[in-house]
Amino acid sequence: MWMKKIGITCLLFSMIAINSFAQSTKKGKQAAMAVADTSIQVAEESYSFGKIPQGKPVHHFFTFTNNGSSPVKLTNVQASCGCTTPEWDKEKTYQPGDTGSIKVGYNAASEGMFQKSITITYSESKMKVISISGEVWKTPAASAPANQGANSLKEEK
Repeated sequence: MWMKKIGITCLLFSMIAINSFAQSTKKGKQAAMAVADTSIQVAEESYSFGKIPQGKPVHHFFTFTNNGSSPVKLTNVQASCGCTTPEWDKEKTYQPGDTGSIKVGYNAASEGMFQKSITITYSESKMKVISISGEVWKTPAASAPANQGANSLKEEK
C-alpha cells in the first residue's frame, strides 16, 4: 500500500515538473521573439575569409541599413571570443534609411577551422547575430630554401 502512495506521489511531481518546464520554455521563446527585430537589415549575415595564413590578422566590414521607422543606436557589439574584435561608431544614431558598418577583425593565431558569432544589440534590447568563418593554415617555420640552380650557374661561369 505505501509503495502505491510513493508511486502516485512521484508521478504527481513528474507531471508538475514537466508542466512547469513546458510553460517556462514557451515564455522564453515568446521573449526571444519579442526581442528579435527587423529594423536593422544587414547586407550579409555571414562572411567566410576562406583560407588565411596563421599570424596574419584579417577584417571584414558588415554594412547595415536602418529599415525601421524610428532612430536606432548600436548599444553593444559583442563577439563570441576574444580572438574576434568588432569596431563600430558607439556614438552615432542611425535615422530611418541611414546605413552604417561594423568592422570585424580576426587575429588568426590558432591553426584550423573557425566560426565565430557577433551579436549586435541595438535600441536597448533588440538583437541581430552575424558570423565569420574560415580556415587558418600553418605558416612554415623557416624561410624558403635557397635555389641551388642559381648557385650552380655562377660556378659554371
